[in-house]
Amino acid sequence: MLTSSSLTAPPSRPRHPQNALKVAFIGSYPPRQCGIATFTEDLRRSVVASGGVTGGKVIAVDDGVASHTYPPEVIFEINEQDISSYERAAELLNQSKFDVVCLQHEFGIFGGSAGGHILALVRTLKMPVVTTLHTVLAEPDPEQRRVMAALIKVSARLVVMTQRAHQFLREVYHAPADQIDIIAHGIHDGPFEEPDRFKTLFAVDDRPVLLTFGLLSPNKGIEQVLNALPRIIAEFPQAVYLILGATHPNLVREHGEAYRLGLERLAKTNGVEPNVIFYNRYVDLPELQDFIGAADVYITPYQNEQQIVSGSLAYAFGAGKAVISTPYWHALELLADGQGVLVPFGDHEAIAREVCDLLRDEPRRLALRQQAYRAGRDMVWSRSAIHYRQSFATAHAVYADTQRRSLLVRTLAEAPMHLPKFNPDHVLRMSDSTGMLQHALYSLPNYNHGYCTDDNARALMLMLHWTQLGETLPAIAALTTTYTAFLAYAFNPATGRFRNFMSYDRRWLETQGSEDSHGRALWALGVCSGRSRDRGCRLLTNQLFAAALPAAVDLGHPRTWAFTLLGIHDYLRHRSDDAEAQRIRTLLADRLMARFADHARDDWQWLADDATYDNARLPHALIQCGHANQQPEVTETGLRALSWLIEIQTSPEGIFQPIGSDGFCHRNGTRAFFDQQPVEVQATVSACLEAFRTTADSVWLDRAHVVFEWFIGRNDLALMLYDTKSGGCRDALHADRVNENQGAESTLAFQLARAELQIMHNELAAFADQPASPEVTLYETVPPAALPGR
Repeated sequence: MLTSSSLTAPPSRPRHPQNALKVAFIGSYPPRQCGIATFTEDLRRSVVASGGVTGGKVIAVDDGVASHTYPPEVIFEINEQDISSYERAAELLNQSKFDVVCLQHEFGIFGGSAGGHILALVRTLKMPVVTTLHTVLAEPDPEQRRVMAALIKVSARLVVMTQRAHQFLREVYHAPADQIDIIAHGIHDGPFEEPDRFKTLFAVDDRPVLLTFGLLSPNKGIEQVLNALPRIIAEFPQAVYLILGATHPNLVREHGEAYRLGLERLAKTNGVEPNVIFYNRYVDLPELQDFIGAADVYITPYQNEQQIVSGSLAYAFGAGKAVISTPYWHALELLADGQGVLVPFGDHEAIAREVCDLLRDEPRRLALRQQAYRAGRDMVWSRSAIHYRQSFATAHAVYADTQRRSLLVRTLAEAPMHLPKFNPDHVLRMSDSTGMLQHALYSLPNYNHGYCTDDNARALMLMLHWTQLGETLPAIAALTTTYTAFLAYAFNPATGRFRNFMSYDRRWLETQGSEDSHGRALWALGVCSGRSRDRGCRLLTNQLFAAALPAAVDLGHPRTWAFTLLGIHDYLRHRSDDAEAQRIRTLLADRLMARFADHARDDWQWLADDATYDNARLPHALIQCGHANQQPEVTETGLRALSWLIEIQTSPEGIFQPIGSDGFCHRNGTRAFFDQQPVEVQATVSACLEAFRTTADSVWLDRAHVVFEWFIGRNDLALMLYDTKSGGCRDALHADRVNENQGAESTLAFQLARAELQIMHNELAAFADQPASPEVTLYETVPPAALPGR
């Protein structure tokens, strides 16, 4: 039989400072309370203690929720949502000449779509990156797949903790096998001890102790153990269940302590209150080891099969505990060959049965503990440190010039398009506590015309784009709320329609707005429902969208149908089970297709006898809808119509000439070339980007860039519509001048076009050897007449 004296840790490896590499670590870090922070600290400490590295400095990723005082090894703090702070961190690492950077990756700790902001850092580093992947998804969404593909590309080594994660990297993400290292989740070493000594610390002497620890959230399955307790207590009345851990900070932000209170109510309902102890706090390592030491049985009743690694499971298993677990992926692997007990998901009766069996059968329980402790010796941090040092050394040795992030100067033709720098000033100037004002007198708000739903819908979408880009201006969150509230107030439940125009003194000027305003409001609500990170905004926009959607079926303008389709697309991101939204999407797409069939001919690829304004929204909706519904004929119709629109709006010199509002364009051949409107330009940029996403044909991206350049001087008069000083956009291009007023529609058109292009540039940069386009623009230093095409 094994005893505590016969189960000892291996001796420390000798130190080799002459071979040491200078290593920096990136991840969340204590005192921030999360599993990745603890892992980063433990990894750094063990690797430094092994003598295998120097430096050991940390770039800490901070969520900004609480103010943290970091220890001296932290040399820089990244603001999770501020993409510029990632870029500054990269500059610091490059200047400090580290040999290797060790990145801890989990989607949720980084800002941007699917945590994509981290790419702004790693793609510009001038040293190899060893990335530890704490989550490897079997079924990633497109954004998660994009980020993972980029990380795989820029990482010299990939570290995973389980065989299944290795399998997914190979089969799902096609990572090269020789790039992957499997290193088990590290654990803290300690002797094999009986629980009795530790039980005294918690006043549970002579009681059977069950334990679950970790940040509390609904996917942890604590309810199943609470439902199992009545049967357990019937046989073991003194049994006590210790639930250790604070409620997950994200859950607290959204719901307060409602989840924990619900667990307490369940314990009371089940009559097991005397047998349940909640420890509502985040404990340090020595205290955690005491809690684990006190446990007779450790339980991980998680409800998500796709958990590929669990630090708490690794700690308890390595400490020599008898473990009962649901069969999530890490547990299946770690507890294989009878090294633990597996129970079905959501089966509290099975939990009760297995707990009673183990408490009843002490020899079996001891055998499981001894088996787990033996297996855990290969997981201790001193061994993990050796494996990480080997991974660092391999990464450093094979790091070649072709893998370095190139800083070569490119010619103007080779360089990515540089966008005007972020300037929100005029959007802020035009907004107040009610919403966004419609019109301006030059660059000053014009109060005479009040507000409209159209512009507040556009403004809401812009705030969501800025959030996606990681802009951290405090006003963004406040204005998101303001614009959302405006749309909620605009909706008239009696008619099922939105009102549009509101006076400056907050009086509605109509009982029912235009069809366009209804469609744009639906579009903005759908985008907010599908993309907002604010739970209140999502719930409200879901409700409003569902209430306002039926009216769209009775509206007769194709442009309104297109706006609605664009909104439905985003709404279905998280409400894919909404059969009514699916039905209306199909209905409206069929209507657009029927209109094209009735009107389109070889020389007129349009769905009516005239093309007016915001034209590109119609093919945009068809391209997007056809791709989502896997209807290639719908997509092709949209692409054909967009190609035709581009053709008739492009001069022989390659300049974009949007259809003028002073007469529009008609099948009989008459067409107005002025007044050219920014809204038409933005709609065309957006449609071209959608075509590029759907077809991967770079021609569409090039067209988006050419069209966007209309704003900054590549137009018929070679005049700037965008005002770099104010951040606003002039209202129109007339035959002889620009309209100097900078109203909401034109300013939002420019800002939306810029944001959508920047999002695309960021996506493309994930797959390229070059950084995303910086916010320093050629257009502020190069005269418009010198631009290509003039």
